[in-house]
Order: sequence, then structure tokens, then C-alpha cells
Amino acid sequence: QVQLVESGGGLAQAGGSLRLSCAASGRTSTSYAMGWFRQAPGKEREFVAAISGSTTTYYSDSVKGRFTISRDNAKNTLYLQMNSLKPEDTAVYYCAAARDLRISVIRGDYDYWGQGTQVTVSS
Repeated sequence: QVQLVESGGGLAQAGGSLRLSCAASGRTSTSYAMGWFRQAPGKEREFVAAISGSTTTYYSDSVKGRFTISRDNAKNTLYLQMNSLKPEDTAVYYCAAARDLRISVIRGDYDYWGQGTQVTVSS
């Protein structure tokens, strides 16, 4: 079992920055795919960014060039640096881990999820 705990959410102004962290514990592995997803009110949870154990990265088109995903395997921690924030980035952000995949953008491929952290961007 893997436990994931997000932190770093909060309120930011449009154009500002936030850095999310996700601490992993339990039966973690540096080979697990890790990802960030988000869910806005009334919408489905959507892919934001993913990273493999070898640091290959994927991004959704809506955040490409503004967000950066990274991982520190020594600390078992996943990060999401969010710059040039927009009001449409407002959502609950979730980190996730996938046991048997190198990397994935598909929500259903992920086995473990954190509880989420709220990000609110004001205009």
C-alpha cells in the first residue's frame, strides 16, 4: 500500500505561482509512474502532468509551458511548480501513483491517490 499526502495549495492571484508537494510513504518505488490531476467544481477529474521514474514528463496542453512536474526519489516526494496561474486553474489538485506503468495520462491507470489540496486563483 502507498500513502500520498499533498500540500502547498492555497490562494494565489492570476499571474502568480504556487508549488505543490506530494509526500509518498509505504510500499513506494522509484519506478512508479507519478501524476497530478485536478478537479474543478462540477467537472470531471482531469490529467495535468505525469512523470516516469526516469523523469520523462507529459503535460496537458492547458498547462504546458506554465507548470513543471518533478520528483525527488531520495525524499519520496513529487512536486508541481505552477507559474503564470490563471483563474481556470482553480481546482482540487490530486497526486497519484501507478504501480505497473512507466508513465500514463489516464486517470484509471493510477492505483493510489492523495486526498487533494485546494488551489484557488483569483483574477
